[in-house]
Amino acid sequence: MSSEELQELQEHAEHGKHDPSLAPVSLTMAVLAVLLAVVSLLGHRAHTEEVVLQTKSTDQWAFYQAKNIRRHNDEFFMDLTALTPTTDAAALTKLREKYSQEAERYKDEQKEIESEARKLESEFSMERKRADRYDLGEVFLEIGLVITSITLLSGRRMFWHLGMVMGVVGIVVAVTGSLVH
Repeated sequence: MSSEELQELQEHAEHGKHDPSLAPVSLTMAVLAVLLAVVSLLGHRAHTEEVVLQTKSTDQWAFYQAKNIRRHNDEFFMDLTALTPTTDAAALTKLREKYSQEAERYKDEQKEIESEARKLESEFSMERKRADRYDLGEVFLEIGLVITSITLLSGRRMFWHLGMVMGVVGIVVAVTGSLVH
């Protein structure tokens, strides 16, 4: 919440002092402002976790690609030695076997790395959905706060009720963000 918005809320609260019937409206605005701050904080944390998971997933895929390149190099070397004439066939066979085993090892390691990368991608996707829910909840709470503040200017209770409804929608949407799995 910006300093201008806080200043505006304070002005509305000052206006509410002069009309005691608007005290519940001012209290509602204060509660909505606190809830907005909490949901905003949760959204920021979810976005941070989203970035961390995306980075980990990218790193894991880069590791997968590095193993893939090493495996291809070993396979290329094996193919190359098959075409190379030699006077020591036993040594060449031993060397080909060594690179063949390394290529197989890289292939097995790639499967584990791919599995971990896919798991991280899944976690990233879930965290993105959670962050989106918090952002949407934040929007509804912000709208509820603004609509509720119109009550102080207009004196019409309809805006207070509508603002509370929007606030409740914002809370429900934000709570569903914590239930995303």
